[in-house]
Amino acid sequence: MTDATLRQALAYVRSGWPVFPCLPGQKIPATRHGYLDATTDEQQISDWFSRGSRWNLAIATGAPGPDILDIDQHGPAGNGFAAFAKLRRAGLIDGAAAYVRTPAGGMHAYFTGSDQHNGRLPSHHLDFRSHGGYILAPPSKIAGKRYELIARPGGRGTLDWAAITRLLEPQPQPQRPQPPPAPGPNHAHLAQWVASQPEGNRNAGLFWAANRALDTDQAADLSPLAVAARQAGLGDKEITRTLDSARATAQNHTHPRDRQAEAGGPE
Repeated sequence: MTDATLRQALAYVRSGWPVFPCLPGQKIPATRHGYLDATTDEQQISDWFSRGSRWNLAIATGAPGPDILDIDQHGPAGNGFAAFAKLRRAGLIDGAAAYVRTPAGGMHAYFTGSDQHNGRLPSHHLDFRSHGGYILAPPSKIAGKRYELIARPGGRGTLDWAAITRLLEPQPQPQRPQPPPAPGPNHAHLAQWVASQPEGNRNAGLFWAANRALDTDQAADLSPLAVAARQAGLGDKEITRTLDSARATAQNHTHPRDRQAEAGGPE
């Protein structure tokens, strides 16, 4: 295997891809600094792969090396080929340079390298290897089974991992807060509005509603707003703190003549 490995290592180098050795039959780097030791220096590569050792051959991913979409095969636990087919239908995996079958029955799809971060989508059995990663490449072996070239279409396409993630695991759109209700003597509409507030707007919504209630009546019963805030997901401590703050704000904004009347008139 050594002569074949050396020939293949030099072929990868001619594509501009840095390589390094891994332990025989394993994915563990045989060099001290792992993928950081990857090189395109042909003399160093010849020294590594001409010593008679049965090193596996690894490629450092991310520019100048390739980006790799790793479609895992986990047996009864599932595989990534359904997700791969969905990506193909969406046009997100066009232009692959090569496809390689992995020893476990999965597949590596090679794309033009970039400086993207590595990523994983475990529920879809997909991994992404780019800047700061590496993969084993033909003719490496794991448990006696080789990495084997399936096809070399020779494309120069890139892979957008963020777009893949958005397609396969879309994030829920944040709820838009409902507009504040018009002030009025009946505070039920305020409570209903507070209960409808999404996360991120609940505290501010409660504070606003409490101030509107206190605008109409300094002694207003704020307990319906507290119940509504609880329904929206706020905790009791936060509710109490917000309502106390609203009461303090309302007292500070009382007209000077009102404060004099509360104190028994002018001195």
